[in-house]
Amino acid sequence: MLKKALLGAVALLALVGHAQAEDLKEFRIGILGGENEADRLRNFQCLVDKLPTAIGVEKVSLFPAADYDGVIQGLLGGTLDYAELGASGYAKIYLAKADAVEPILTTVQTDGSTGYHSIMVARKDSGITKLEDLKGKKLGFADPDSTSGYLIPLVTLPEAIGAPVKEFFGETGFGGGHENLVLEVVKGTFDAGTTFGSGIGEFKDGYTSGNLRKMADKGIVDMNDLVELWKSPLIPNGPIVVRTTMNDDMKAKFKQFMMDLPKTDAACFSAIQGGDFIGYTEVNADFYKPIIDARKATIGG
Repeated sequence: MLKKALLGAVALLALVGHAQAEDLKEFRIGILGGENEADRLRNFQCLVDKLPTAIGVEKVSLFPAADYDGVIQGLLGGTLDYAELGASGYAKIYLAKADAVEPILTTVQTDGSTGYHSIMVARKDSGITKLEDLKGKKLGFADPDSTSGYLIPLVTLPEAIGAPVKEFFGETGFGGGHENLVLEVVKGTFDAGTTFGSGIGEFKDGYTSGNLRKMADKGIVDMNDLVELWKSPLIPNGPIVVRTTMNDDMKAKFKQFMMDLPKTDAACFSAIQGGDFIGYTEVNADFYKPIIDARKATIGG
């Protein structure tokens, strides 16, 4: 019996060692959908180049998902090691399996805040200039798991329009991510749509960060063609999350690398974040409790 127990313990230790060895071979990054895949891969290439030396892995692999849920399922299944999520995406994971991932950092805006806004836009030449003009018209959301593109508008718009979303708008739909949603608004598929921005700076510039800024910088949208109809209350910036079962040494190295990144490689930091930020600050699950509660009460896990 003692011999059998000892053999079992040895086997268990071997499995643990193997798991840790796997951590040290490949670091797997999930990238949310909603932006052109080539752009996403290009923006994250600097991490592929830098992380192996910084955290002690043989290679870094990028996994760009078609939508938010692709990354969420990868994190829930343990096949991804790190991703940057919106708060609602993290809430979905937390409600399904609270210990699947660990939020460690979030971004700090240029004004020192740790939040951003849902921004509703329409074509400037549509004649729509305010929320009241949208009654009975078609509203587009970005993605079912987007915080700014769906959850927050669903929760906060009713107060602004004086009615539930389904009763006020003639029709709603999803644009297939933030970038594509704005393009669909420009094309006229939707009369208006919800995306995101820092709310800092000028709308005509796409603000200092967010989807509108990224699209303006890439030249795929002219902000002069759009008008802002509504801006949500402040939303917590989404978390950088890591797989909870990752070994502690790698977690610590990765966290330190990210915290140093704004100073060690400002261009890389700007590329992966898409706009102007001061840097990162530490967060934990408690920071996202209001969003977790809001998601649970409305669209669920």
